[in-house]
Amino acid sequence: MKILASVLYLVGTFGSALSEATTDAVKAAPEVDTATKSGEGIKFKHFTAHDETHTCSADEHATPFNSQIRGVNLGGWMVLEPWITPSLFYQFLGKDEEHTGMDQFSFCEALGPEEGNKQLRRHWETWVTEEIIKELKDSGAVNSLRLPVGDWMYKPYGPYIGCTDGALDYVDKVLDWAYEYGLNVLFDIHAMRGSQNGFDNSGDAQGFKWTSKITEQVSTDVTFEHWPIRSAGWVGTFDRVTATYTDIDHDNIQHSLDVIEIMVEKYKDHPAVLGLQPVNEPWEWTPIDVLKKFYWDGYLIVKKQAPYWRYVMHDSFRFHTDVWGGFMDGCPDRVLDTHIYTAWMDPTSRENFYDKACATKSKITRMEEAFGPVIVGEWSLATDNCAMWLNGFNDNLAGFPKLPCKYTKCTDPYMGTDQPGTPVNPGKPAQGPFGTGVSTPVFGECPVDRDWHKIGADHDHDKILSPDAPHGHDASDEVMRNLAKKKINAFSGFGHGWYFWNFRTDLHEPRWSYMLALEKGWIPKGNLKADEITHACHKEDFGLYSCIVRRDRFDRDIIDGVKYALQLDDNESELKCANGATFDSSSIMNMTGDDLYLAADCAFNNFWKKHRVEGATCDLGGTAVLIEVNKTYTDDDYEDDYVEKEKIAEELKTVELVTLLLGGVLLGGIVGFIIAMRFNKGFNATVSRTNLGKSMSKSQILRRSFGGFHPSDYGSRQYSSGDSGDNGEYTEIIRT
Repeated sequence: MKILASVLYLVGTFGSALSEATTDAVKAAPEVDTATKSGEGIKFKHFTAHDETHTCSADEHATPFNSQIRGVNLGGWMVLEPWITPSLFYQFLGKDEEHTGMDQFSFCEALGPEEGNKQLRRHWETWVTEEIIKELKDSGAVNSLRLPVGDWMYKPYGPYIGCTDGALDYVDKVLDWAYEYGLNVLFDIHAMRGSQNGFDNSGDAQGFKWTSKITEQVSTDVTFEHWPIRSAGWVGTFDRVTATYTDIDHDNIQHSLDVIEIMVEKYKDHPAVLGLQPVNEPWEWTPIDVLKKFYWDGYLIVKKQAPYWRYVMHDSFRFHTDVWGGFMDGCPDRVLDTHIYTAWMDPTSRENFYDKACATKSKITRMEEAFGPVIVGEWSLATDNCAMWLNGFNDNLAGFPKLPCKYTKCTDPYMGTDQPGTPVNPGKPAQGPFGTGVSTPVFGECPVDRDWHKIGADHDHDKILSPDAPHGHDASDEVMRNLAKKKINAFSGFGHGWYFWNFRTDLHEPRWSYMLALEKGWIPKGNLKADEITHACHKEDFGLYSCIVRRDRFDRDIIDGVKYALQLDDNESELKCANGATFDSSSIMNMTGDDLYLAADCAFNNFWKKHRVEGATCDLGGTAVLIEVNKTYTDDDYEDDYVEKEKIAEELKTVELVTLLLGGVLLGGIVGFIIAMRFNKGFNATVSRTNLGKSMSKSQILRRSFGGFHPSDYGSRQYSSGDSGDNGEYTEIIRT
C-alpha cells in the first residue's frame, strides 16, 4: 500500500507541475459535412469512426487534451434549482397545489408564460453578470465555465414556451464575456424532456403526487410525495418494482439529438466554446447500452461540424472501469465526467473526509488508464446535507439531514425587492406545501451547513457537537482549507481537472460557493500550483493514519462492523495484524470489552488499508474512526497542512531572528538597569539627578522597584579627608 501511495504521490507532484493552468485554445473550424461514409468507417477531419464497435482509428488530431481544467459551474441560472436561488421560490410558500413551483417546469406552469418570463429575465440579468465573470478570471485559477442549459431553450415545449423567451440572448452575452476575459465555456445539457434522473435539476422532478387529500383528516396542510416514488422518463417507461425500463422512448432520444445538432450549428463558430456535454447525470438505472448509443450518436453529430470541440459524457453514477473501459476507444476529444460529493456521507471525522478526498486519485488514475481523460464535473466542500432545499423544495430525503442544522437569517433577494415573496417573513413559522422530509425557513431563518468545532485532547476528537460552534471554537476555516487543498490535489494531478459546484449561492453557503470560498481563503487564489496543494495529501498517501474502533460504541455494533470488514476480505480464518498479533476470526464474534477493541482495531485497519483506494471509508457503520498514527490530538493539530508545518519547522526568516535578538538585548538592558538601581547606590544617585530619574520618581511603582529613591532623599555629600584618595568614601544624609 505504501509503495502504491508513494507512486501516486510522486505522479501527482510531477503531473501537477507539468500540467498547464489554462485549457487549450479553442480552434474554431466550422466545416459542415466533413464526415463521409465508406466501407472502412465514417471518415472525419482527423479520424475514422466505426459504427459497429463504437471506436475510432487513424486519429491525427491537432489538439490533444493535454491541459488541466480549473472551472466553476454557472448553476441555477438557465436551469432553476430552488436550493441555489431560493429567492425565486419563496413566493410559493403557503400556496396550494395549482400555484406551487418546485422546479423549472412547475415554475413556468404555476406563473404562466408572461409572469414567469418577467421573473426569469430579472433573474438572468442579476444572477450572472460581467463583473462576476471578471472576478472569476481574476481569481488566478479559473480558466473554464460549465454552463448548464435546458433542452427547451433550443426546442421549446410545454410550459416553457413563452416562459423562457430571451434566454439565448443572455447565453450569448456570457459567451462574449468569457471570450473577452480569456475563459472557455463547456455547454452542459442539464435538463432533458421527460427528466433523465427525476431530480429538480433536470427541470422536471418526476415521480410526484399531491397527497393533501389523504392527510386532510389530520391536517389542512398541503402535502406532496416525491422521493419514495421518484422516476425518470427521458429514455422510456420505468418500472419501479423491477427497476428496469419496459420500453424505450425513441422520440425523446431523437429530440435530444436534435437539440445537440441545433446547438452545434448555433455555436460552432464561437471561439469561447470548449465543447458540449450531451446530458447531465442520467440516473444509474438508465440502460447502459441505450445511453452509450446516445453518446455515440451525439458525438458523431458534434464532430461533423465542430471537429475541435471536447465531448464530455457523464458516468451515470457508474464510475467503473468495467462499464467505461474501452468505450469509444481512439476517439479524439472524448472525456468522462464524474461528480464527487461528500455532502451525502454519514457524519464522520474530518480525517475521514480528508482521506476520502485523497483516495479518489486512485480511482481517477485507473479510469484514465482504462478509458482516457477524466474530469470531476461537480464537487463542493460541503460535509453535510444541511443547505436548505438541497434535496428539493420544502422536502428532504428520508433520514436527511443526518445531524441538526445551523440556522441563519435568510438573505435578501439578489434580484431586488420587487421579487414576490421576498424577503422571508420573520413572523411566520414553517409554511407548506410539505414533502415527506423537512427543510424550510422558520421565522425568517434558513438552515445552512453546520460548523466544525475546534477539538481539544479532553474528549473524542470527532465527537458530534452542536451545529453552531461557540465563539472562539469554530474550526470551519481550518477544516475547509485543508479539505479544499486535498480535493484540488486529487482532482488535478491525476485527472484532467474539475468544475466546482457552484460559482455562487443565494444563501450564505461558502461550501457550495466558489466565490465565497475564495473570499474566506478556503480555496487559494493564484494558479493552484503551490506546494501547499501539491503536498496536501502527503499524510494520506503515505499511510500515516490508522482506522480503529470507537471505544464508546456497543459491542454488538462493533461485531457487525467486523463481520462486514471480514466479509469483504473473503472471511479469512485468521486475522493478521500489522503489529504481528493474530486473531481467530470466528472467536471475535464472542469477544467483549478490551479484547474486542483490539481485534476490531486490527480488522478495521486491515479493511481500510486494503480498500481505501477503491473508495472505502473508515466508518464501518459508525463504529470506526480514522486517527493519525502515534498522535495525541489538540486544537493545533487541525491546521494540518503538511507544507505549512514543514515551513514553520525549517524556515526562520531573517526578520524573525533579528526581532528575537533585539528583544533579548532590550529585555537584558531593562533587567540590568533595575538591578543597578536597587543595589548600586552610586548609580542610583547619579540617575536620580537626571531628567529621566526625576520623571521616574513620580511613579510609586517605579520607586518601589528601584529601591524607593527620590531626588530629594539625597542631601549634599559629606566628604572625609580621604575623598581625594583612591579609597575615598562618602556618607549620605538620609532624610527621615
